[in-house]
Amino acid sequence: MENKRILIVEDQDDIAELLKLHLSDLGAEVHRAADGHTGMDMACNQVWDLLILDIQLPGPSGLEICRAVRRNESYVPVLLLTSRASELDRVLGLDIGADDYITKPFSVMELIARVKATFRRVSAMQPKAPNTAAEQITIGRISIDDRLHQVSLGDQVVELTAREFDLLRHFAVQPGRVFRRSELLDSVWGYGHDGYEHTVNSHINRLRAKIEKDPNNPEIIVTVWGVGYKLDADGTAL
Repeated sequence: MENKRILIVEDQDDIAELLKLHLSDLGAEVHRAADGHTGMDMACNQVWDLLILDIQLPGPSGLEICRAVRRNESYVPVLLLTSRASELDRVLGLDIGADDYITKPFSVMELIARVKATFRRVSAMQPKAPNTAAEQITIGRISIDDRLHQVSLGDQVVELTAREFDLLRHFAVQPGRVFRRSELLDSVWGYGHDGYEHTVNSHINRLRAKIEKDPNNPEIIVTVWGVGYKLDADGTAL
């Protein structure tokens, strides 16, 4: 966590100071915003390695900040702080692009573990070193370039979010294999998302809207009813 820039948007002083203390002890450069207006400005106009957003804030909520951040081209991981009673908020947060969440009250050790896991996932997404051959997956008209973190469909570059890229790549590594929603949650989203299989459905629909000729009749990412989804390597669309 050395030299990572982390923004905490939390209106409760005791929680914010506790997180700031422990994350700083691990070498991170930690900043704090105490309300949604300041948090929105800092999150959208500065460069961060991680955003920790409380959902309930004076001014714009953590969900609104997350949504605004996801409109930017650059990707930054987002961890939401939620109350145990706000399941709907957690669902909405995952659907609009949050990477993880933790419910209040929480242990600092658990939050640190979540933060470290998030950084590991981000690190795994980074381009390989220049002296390492770039990995490229090509299946039919779909080309996935790890080095550029770019997907092309034929000659056309397809603009995907980081999560959509990871999801498509996960299918492409094992074309034809059927993945259950729970498997996709574990592999693409990471631990902590049990029970939110519908989040997979939402991202699949968004991915289809970008790569399918007719998203209502998909031929690339197809549904195997009662089981899950697969990339149809034998489909004519490829």
